[in-house]
Amino acid sequence: MDVIPAIDLLEGRCVRLYQGDYAQSETFDENPIAVARKWANQGASRLHVVDLDGAKAGHPVNQHSIEAIVRAVDIPVQVGGGLRSRQSVAHLLALGVQRVILGTVAVEHPDLIASLCQEFPNQIVVGIDARNGRVATRGWLETAEILATDLAQQITQAGVAAIIYTDIHRDGTLQGPNMDALRELANASTIPIIASGGVSSTVDLLSLLALEPLGVTGVIIGRALYTGDIALKEALQAIGPGRIQDIPLDFGTSTFA
Repeated sequence: MDVIPAIDLLEGRCVRLYQGDYAQSETFDENPIAVARKWANQGASRLHVVDLDGAKAGHPVNQHSIEAIVRAVDIPVQVGGGLRSRQSVAHLLALGVQRVILGTVAVEHPDLIASLCQEFPNQIVVGIDARNGRVATRGWLETAEILATDLAQQITQAGVAAIIYTDIHRDGTLQGPNMDALRELANASTIPIIASGGVSSTVDLLSLLALEPLGVTGVIIGRALYTGDIALKEALQAIGPGRIQDIPLDFGTSTFA
C-alpha cells in the first residue's frame, strides 16, 4: 500500500484545512519545496499536491510552486485543485506532473473525464470528496445530489487510473478514516482507491490494510505528518511496499471496524 504525503498549497504556503474550511487553515511551512524534499528524502514513493487556491478559483493558481516541487524531487507527483479543462490538465502534465486529479468535472462533465483518459492513459485520477455520502464540488464549497458510490460506478468504464476518496468531515480532524464509507466505495467500483482524510496514527494505517484486498491501494496522510502524530518512516515500515508481511497481526476487532 502506498503511503503518500500531502502538500496543500494556499497562497504559496504549505497549509492544512479543517474539514475543508478555508477559514480554518493552519500554516505548517512557508516553503513547500523544502517540505517536498523532506518527504522524498524520508522515503515517500509519491507526493500528493493540492492547489487550494485553484480549487476555489476554478483554475490552477499555484503552477510555479507545483513546477518547483516537480523539479525538486525524483519521485512522482500527483496534483489536484481547479482542474476543469483539457488545457489545464495538459499544462500540468507538461510540467512533469505524473497524474492529475479531477473532481468537479467528473460530476458536471463526465464526458471530459472519458476523453482525457483516452488522451492521457493512466494519468487521470478522480477525486471523490464526500460530505454525508454525497459528492462535494468546487473546492468543497458546493454539494451535489449524486452519491459517492454512484459516481464511482459511473466512472468505472472511463479508464480512470485511481479514485481518491476523501471524507470531508474527517479531513484534518485526526479522527481516523471512515472505514465503512471506504468499504462501500470499494465494493461499488473496480478502480483502485486511495484513502484520504482523518488518518491520525499507525493503528489507523494498519486498519486500512484490511481493505487492501478490496482495492484500497494507498493512503494520503496530511495533518498527522505535520503534527508528528505519524512519522513517515514508521508509516512506510508499517504498511508500505517494503513492509514485513509474514508476521501475523492481531489488533483486535475495533482496529478493523
